[in-house]
Amino acid sequence: MDSIIFDLDGTLWDSVDSIKVSWNNVIQANNQIREELTREDLEGVMGLQMDDIAKKLFPALEDEVRSKILNECFEVENTYIEKHGGIPYKNVENVLKELSKKYKLFIVSNCQEGYIEAFYKYHGLEKYFNDFENPGRTGLSKGENIQLIIKRNQLSNPVYVGDTDGDLKAARFAGIPFVYAKYGFGEVSEYDEVIEEFEDLLTLY
Repeated sequence: MDSIIFDLDGTLWDSVDSIKVSWNNVIQANNQIREELTREDLEGVMGLQMDDIAKKLFPALEDEVRSKILNECFEVENTYIEKHGGIPYKNVENVLKELSKKYKLFIVSNCQEGYIEAFYKYHGLEKYFNDFENPGRTGLSKGENIQLIIKRNQLSNPVYVGDTDGDLKAARFAGIPFVYAKYGFGEVSEYDEVIEEFEDLLTLY
């Protein structure tokens, strides 16, 4: 193994409360949405592609309106997270520091452009990662973005660490082993390795 590619939400941190505050700020200013989002609502869409998130959270809206509101939510979210951050899982920085001594580290997340950068900026973790990718920047699926990272960085034996069935499918699509972060938001049907908490990666690798 020469590298580890990470999902972000539910794998490296929990940003749901920050997302909830920022998205509800947008919803409060829009009279087409009556109910504010709950933490449970957002946990239920973690790991989905952006269009699927919009359809699930705002099913009654026309596509054009839904897309406009989603883009507003993403813009406010990036600004909020850059200032307030999220909650990294236990010992994330220490584990990343140790892993980065042995492996190249990457992030591939189903997020908008600017989200990973906001994560880096608030928590100061960019120094441990070699590269990142997301559909907001490429328009590609998570599996395709994993393949892009592999090709761009000439990786020969990477693994993908994530917490949802979508992460499993993306790793299978890219043809690399999947490590299930069981402490995250989702449940998966199969995996190659499993970690109960983030620091288990140190004993796994």
